[in-house]
Amino acid sequence: MKEKLNKIAKDTNIFLKKYLKSQKKTDLIIPMTYGLLPGGKKIRSKILVDIGKIFRINYQNLIQIGAAVECIHAYSLIHDDLPCMDNDSLRRGKLSTHRKFSESTAILAGNSLLTIAFEILSNHSLRLNNKIKISLVKLISECSGHSGIAGGQYSDLRFEKKKISLKRVIEMQVKKTGKLFSFCCMAPVIITNKKNYLKKFDKIGSDIGLLFQIADDLIDYSGNTQKVGKKTKKDLKKGKATLISLLGYKNTIKYSDKLKLDIFKRLNIFGKKAEDLKNTINYIIARNK
Repeated sequence: MKEKLNKIAKDTNIFLKKYLKSQKKTDLIIPMTYGLLPGGKKIRSKILVDIGKIFRINYQNLIQIGAAVECIHAYSLIHDDLPCMDNDSLRRGKLSTHRKFSESTAILAGNSLLTIAFEILSNHSLRLNNKIKISLVKLISECSGHSGIAGGQYSDLRFEKKKISLKRVIEMQVKKTGKLFSFCCMAPVIITNKKNYLKKFDKIGSDIGLLFQIADDLIDYSGNTQKVGKKTKKDLKKGKATLISLLGYKNTIKYSDKLKLDIFKRLNIFGKKAEDLKNTINYIIARNK
């Protein structure tokens, strides 16, 4: 699992470095690169490749699409860390982008990473027809904006120190985290034009994203700052609306285990083709144990 994850991370970073190097040199390239590279474990890209394997998608195309996803993910983290949002000073074991540079620079670098994702997906180097590229750009836009990441972050901030129902907390976390995973799960389906699978993989992606967010919340609850690479035990201090705040630590673990089993049941029709994806899901859960 780690070997496969490392390969995808390496190949994605190679693509991103080359792509940024090919861009017109501007003052924002440095903070953009700082917030993007070397990046995290590239779990979203791994999910994309895992599902691409089920549908036999060209690996290099998946790496390029994954690079666009990582740009959007990096943009969301840069903005999440801002003083007006979660006000975090550490990210991935180093100073957050606004602490390294400035708030205004971080905002502009994040905005630039968001838009460069669309450039990557529409670039001629992505060997897909234009109709598919347009569909991918449309979907990733929906997953990133008010109905996705941005909308989820808005709710996350608005729900602080308030009593929120389980349903609304799940909806918020699916937007904030699950939607980008949904894109990773749906992109290979769009490429192969297997429209009858779209809803199935939209739901699988949302659930994987929810599972990822739960694991993150569990890490925040019981993790170590030095090991994690960012401040922990923040959610409780800020009164964040999480499954832990509603269900408790042990019941949240039980909830995540049940969610995993539900995902696995839906993947059983793909047999051994889904083994890599199942291993990745197990890895996501194991991060908090």
